[in-house]
Amino acid sequence: MTTAQRTSRKRGLRWDREEDADWAATVEAHLAFDHDAPAGLADDVLAEVHELVREEGRPARDLFGAPEAYARGVAEERIGEEHRARTDTEGLSPGGRLVAAFGTLGVAGAILSVLAWVDDGLWVDVSPSAVAFFTTVVAAVGLVAVAVAARSAGRLKGAYAFAAAVPAVVAAGAGVSTAVPEERLVSVPVPVLLAGCVAWVVGAFAVPERVVDRWFAARPPTGGDDAWFARLDGLLRGRHGMTAAEARGHVREAHQHLAAGPPGDHAADVFGDVEVYALRLADGPRRKQRAARRKAYGSLLLLAVLTVLFVDEVVDSGGSVDFWLAVYLGAAGSLVWSTVSEWRASRDKRPGGPARGGAESDPGGPEGPGGPGAPGPGEPGADPAEPGADRTDAGGPNRPDAG
Repeated sequence: MTTAQRTSRKRGLRWDREEDADWAATVEAHLAFDHDAPAGLADDVLAEVHELVREEGRPARDLFGAPEAYARGVAEERIGEEHRARTDTEGLSPGGRLVAAFGTLGVAGAILSVLAWVDDGLWVDVSPSAVAFFTTVVAAVGLVAVAVAARSAGRLKGAYAFAAAVPAVVAAGAGVSTAVPEERLVSVPVPVLLAGCVAWVVGAFAVPERVVDRWFAARPPTGGDDAWFARLDGLLRGRHGMTAAEARGHVREAHQHLAAGPPGDHAADVFGDVEVYALRLADGPRRKQRAARRKAYGSLLLLAVLTVLFVDEVVDSGGSVDFWLAVYLGAAGSLVWSTVSEWRASRDKRPGGPARGGAESDPGGPEGPGGPGAPGPGEPGADPAEPGADRTDAGGPNRPDAG
């Protein structure tokens, strides 16, 4: 097999051209990271592309266009609303968020272990205060991760409860750290700590996301229309990142539309599944702005934590620049840059953004609940609210003329 003949890793597809293999890899990456494609979709799509490329004898780019645009077309046509409705503004399910958070914690521990190895040598001293400190950090990060996952599931009360426990855990940990002695208990080789962090990461990502999703799954609203509307408000604010005012406006319009309909109608019958309905309301030009705003808030939180560590290091070092001070300073600079960039993206109000047309592009249009007599998103005649409804049908992403 020549260097121009590369094999796709899952189905054993052999591409005769290097450019086709690169094109396929780009499509697979965009489907996975930009569109949160369900398992197996990229394999099915690339198998179809591979067959047509072989039949036509032409490069994939000539047949299907740019890989980014092709992946976007596949996502619009072949990723169902039911799947997308379970994910948040960044395309993650609650289980995916929790798994990623704990996996990232392990990666951060591994990086810190390597840095300690470089700065302090092969052995590190373990004291009771250090054990209390790192236990507090893990517990606080775990609570924050669970709170974020609960928010992604639209369970705001649970998210607030876990978030409220973080200050209590930090205060208790700080008290214990100052009360216990700082004398050395034992010396541990850094490779042992590094191996423990690697095992943590492997264990975190070994847990199936669907299993974790079940921990946060809310029962279908059974308390009548009030429970349905409460669930809608939680999803709009938690999963889709709307402000409380935006969410209340959508809920109020849905209330009005339901009240204007025939007596005895229920919200679930008129609007359909509450998660899909929430997605339709949120799936507009402002979706990416809300995602950027959330990222900016997360970066600000990390920056605040890093600032505390930075100040503590400055005090301990007496103002002199040492290794860890330089590490904190570099990380803080990176977070400041990230926060500014994300905040600018969240304030970008240019029309015709990358998001698909949807409920927010015309709040008074057919995608919203509308006024009396107007078809609601859950009724026939409300097709314009469907994500991607403004697409033409001139060649789907799986035909050569789609490019």
